[in-house]
Amino acid sequence: MTPLSPSDQLFLWLEKRQQPMHVGGLQLFSFPEGAGPKYVTELAESLRAYSCPQAPFDQHLVSKFGQSYWETDTHFDLEHHFRHEALPKPGRIRELLARVSAEHSNLMDRERPLWEVHLIEGVRGKRFALYSKMHHSMIDGMSGMRLCMKSLSTDPDARDLPPIWAMQPKKSKDTSKPSPSDLISSLAQFSGAAGKQLSTLPAVAREIAKSVKKAKTDPNYVSVFQAPHCLLNEPITGSRRFAAQSYPIERIKRIGRAFDATVNDVVLAICGSALRDYLISQHALPDQPLIAQVPVSIRQDDSIGGNQIAMILANLGTHIADPSNRIEVIKASVNEAKQRFKQMTPAELLNYTALTMAPSALNILTGLAPKWQTFNVVISNVPGPKETLYWNGAKLEGMYPVSIPVDRVALNITLLSYVDQLEFGFTACRRTLPSMQRMLDYVENGIHELEVAADINHR
Repeated sequence: MTPLSPSDQLFLWLEKRQQPMHVGGLQLFSFPEGAGPKYVTELAESLRAYSCPQAPFDQHLVSKFGQSYWETDTHFDLEHHFRHEALPKPGRIRELLARVSAEHSNLMDRERPLWEVHLIEGVRGKRFALYSKMHHSMIDGMSGMRLCMKSLSTDPDARDLPPIWAMQPKKSKDTSKPSPSDLISSLAQFSGAAGKQLSTLPAVAREIAKSVKKAKTDPNYVSVFQAPHCLLNEPITGSRRFAAQSYPIERIKRIGRAFDATVNDVVLAICGSALRDYLISQHALPDQPLIAQVPVSIRQDDSIGGNQIAMILANLGTHIADPSNRIEVIKASVNEAKQRFKQMTPAELLNYTALTMAPSALNILTGLAPKWQTFNVVISNVPGPKETLYWNGAKLEGMYPVSIPVDRVALNITLLSYVDQLEFGFTACRRTLPSMQRMLDYVENGIHELEVAADINHR
């Protein structure tokens, strides 16, 4: 039995009907050469044979003495977690995204392990898809990506690859039933971790004070409470809209070389442009720049459980029409945050993130302080595989992250790199952000305007 960390527990507290707290991924595959018309049906049958999941997929939530724990589910039912479905005709990407949008809107049953995998056939062009979702208390984006990569192969001839829920973990966990001494030991470990966290507070407090002071003199510096209220920050419903698109990563790198910027800097500039265009189309662009929360992994091992993430607050320069000036503001904002983070230990980074995000978390939890806007949007860029991958002979054509909008942060933009592509995934509240799918057009426009500013010819 394993206690949840405070950060993992937070994702359970945040969850409510209009705010599901699971992350997901959409993988698009092409049929192996020579595959017949019953290929996906036969694949589904082979997957059902893996009826004994491995950790953490065999764990469900229990509560003891006010603390949540992961415990082995002795009544595991694969039919609840793995589902074989078919798209309605004509099976376009539009229908696939609509299916994912609907599935991502649904809460998961906390009495069972918090994951689902949907095998979806009927995608036009001899393709099929896998949509997977897992609760954020169970796994973060980086560890989820590592798990996904481990389930695939660079060998197109490799067969008998197990699904993600049946993969052997690197380290086995004690899944026996807890005794009173086990509970006391777990509580002691939890208390010890809390004491370690408290020891970081002096350094964290100094950094927060420095950031608040600098924000008063530097208009491009980002501190807490700087984000303006806008359309993105209205209350949300449980209905989701998911949109996705792939772009050649070389286009992003060429822009980065022209502006002496990182890929992440360029991504933020593209997203800033797209958000500016979208809000202008809705007659809702604020005079002040939007602020993005940018997750940064501080995981120092190859483990897959829990969350080890710090957050940067980045100025997106949406108040600036010129793309060259906008990317310079973004670069300066991100570089300053990176320099601050270099001075802190991982434990200090976690607590710095917790304290700076606390006002937003309190507002998300209670809705009592809608003017406390620390950030407007979440933009996350997760590095993915650099080689073409296969799953039992089926070629992985694209992989798209499906993430979490929260109350008063109605849009989440998550990106994933795959070989020579950059995969954009936009997850939003369908009602709060109408016509959100237009963001794909605005992203293309944002890339193009940076290419024009850099005098890059794109064909």
